[in-house]
Amino acid sequence: MSRFDEYTRKNKKIVCIDSDGCAMDTMNIKHIRCFGPCMVKEWDLYEWEKEILDRWNEINLYSMTRGINRFKGLAMMLCEVDEKYRPIEGIKALKTWAEEAPELSNAAVEKMLSVDDIFKKTLNWSKAVNVSIGELPKEEIKPFAGVKEAFEKIHETCDIAVVSSANREAVVAEWDRFGLLPYVDILCAQDMGSKAFCIGEILKKGFAPKDVLMCGDAPGDEAAAFDNEVLYYPILVNHEEESWKRLKEEALDVFLSDNYEGSYQKKMSDEFRENLK
Repeated sequence: MSRFDEYTRKNKKIVCIDSDGCAMDTMNIKHIRCFGPCMVKEWDLYEWEKEILDRWNEINLYSMTRGINRFKGLAMMLCEVDEKYRPIEGIKALKTWAEEAPELSNAAVEKMLSVDDIFKKTLNWSKAVNVSIGELPKEEIKPFAGVKEAFEKIHETCDIAVVSSANREAVVAEWDRFGLLPYVDILCAQDMGSKAFCIGEILKKGFAPKDVLMCGDAPGDEAAAFDNEVLYYPILVNHEEESWKRLKEEALDVFLSDNYEGSYQKKMSDEFRENLK
């Protein structure tokens, strides 16, 4: 029996919520302290450290590529390093793999180790990132202000699903630590498939598309929603607290009254894109 089979719908409507960078204030700290610095160390890029880290953060946090898969982001960044700073051996092989591989994970990188030495460095980097994230102080991993209050309001009338590409164990530990799990009816993490797939499986429980609202902070979250023709509410980068307050005080009521489609959805999407320009 799959985790989807274990879930029984309780309400007419459901709100799907991403974890990292959406409910949990984890995106910035992970990229600024872990992903970027581990790349600089692995490829010995200290000579251009500030410029490269600023650009890494722009790609992964502050533009329309926010939330990009770690290996796609690495390939993009190293292509720029190769063009602007110094040659990166094997960059063409990594770029092609990142663009074409059906799976982008540590296990998938391991299968490429005999192809080019850059994949050994890529795996070293990815493992170092995971270790670094695991060493982050727990007190610095916390929800955005207003998240729990919004959950309380949402759960009065809607089911709540976690729809995240993060590691299940990490999501469970973080959400449990801050008392968010009691509001969750189904937890869809990395082990259950892509966000688009998970929303599709949730729809099979009998929800109409207009009764499903995906809350996220990255273009991939919006794409997962629109691929399934469900609604999307953005948590705006650097305006997270205001976004959660608006969801609780305004957007949820618009969703519940079946007035979200159309002009309100367009307004939300326009604000989302403008914020990431």
